[in-house]
Amino acid sequence: MPAIRKIVVHSLAGYRPEFDALVQGWMRDGVNYVGVVGVDAARLEDIVDELCVGDGTSEPYFMLTASHPGESLSEALALANMLTGEYAGPVQVIEF
Repeated sequence: MPAIRKIVVHSLAGYRPEFDALVQGWMRDGVNYVGVVGVDAARLEDIVDELCVGDGTSEPYFMLTASHPGESLSEALALANMLTGEYAGPVQVIEF
């Protein structure tokens, strides 16, 4: 089975500090797409982007991101599943 490189975060409660560690783990694991739907979707997407850019002491990590404020989980999954090329593959849903 191929490694999961696409994640859709279904945010149930919005941002919590432990989200940062999750994102850093995804970067170590080679995840290349994160979509966020649910509570604080746009804010969580911004945090993913900020962590990928980093503090300037190392090269930025490139990850395609999307937020889906006001959309359903199924809509976010539909977009993730439409991605092709380097973004092709299975999607994992993470409830946070």
